[in-house]
Amino acid sequence: MAKFRDVDVPDLRGRRALVTGASDGIGLELARRLAAAGADLVLPFRTPAKGAAALARLRAGSPGATITSLPLDLASQASVRRAAEELLEADRDIDLLIANAGIMTPPAHILTEDGFELQMATNHLGHAAFIGRLFPLLRRSRTRITSVSSAAAGSGRVDPADLRGTGGYAPVRAYGASKLAQLLFALELDRRSRAHGWGVVSNAAHPGTVYTNLYSAGPNLGRAKPSPVAGVMRTLSRAGVFVQTPRAGALPALLAATRPEAGGGRFYGPDGPGHFTGSAAEQRIYRSARDPELAARVWEATLQATGVDIPDTEEARR
Repeated sequence: MAKFRDVDVPDLRGRRALVTGASDGIGLELARRLAAAGADLVLPFRTPAKGAAALARLRAGSPGATITSLPLDLASQASVRRAAEELLEADRDIDLLIANAGIMTPPAHILTEDGFELQMATNHLGHAAFIGRLFPLLRRSRTRITSVSSAAAGSGRVDPADLRGTGGYAPVRAYGASKLAQLLFALELDRRSRAHGWGVVSNAAHPGTVYTNLYSAGPNLGRAKPSPVAGVMRTLSRAGVFVQTPRAGALPALLAATRPEAGGGRFYGPDGPGHFTGSAAEQRIYRSARDPELAARVWEATLQATGVDIPDTEEARR
């Protein structure tokens, strides 16, 4: 395995962190590192059994950690609303929020109960709606939000007029669109926060190429035979070629979420050749995500699609 510089996570005792997609892979590693640094954790899970297994592992590794969970299916706007309402009712500050959960390249065009393409629904719209519905709490908490995008955003194309993803389907293209939308929204959130004095810090990260169940869960949806993708990734991971472990893949998001020097409106990823692997470092934002007009259009289209409001007025300051 290639060597990499670790991220020195500051003391997080007394701080509360929420991580989506923490049942395994990068999310579980992020939760593990945050718990080890003393943070109280809030972990939303879609699948109760996987969530329970993850909680057991985290509590075994950090016996003194305070860890709570709640149900959340990012592909369901109703589930997003219920989870946000539960957190708003609890009325406890959230200092860090890492939007990590995702799905990648299911072979079939799957529409959610809300009529959204599954990847756009999970990777972008679900997270955006969750952030939007939690906005009064995040504003009060001056939360640092890190969105885990993907290198696929660099070649992605997104049409703000079709965030539902109804205009034809190709698995890789839809994945890139969802991750670019997520990145654009994260950057626009930080721009608007600075412009309107919200106090929220929003940045983004990508993990490089990491072998996790992302390469089997999505590609195998609806297939009679297993996709060969997971086998290829497993072979590359064992050989240490172009693929790194979840431990290394979590570092860019860990840096973005916890280090004081990691500012808002920035993008972090591995520093190795092609940014497939390596140590965490700030990276140049992809050309596809440097269009402020596109970011504003994605912002407005996202709020319209999800029915969530993040006002640019005095109401946002209260």
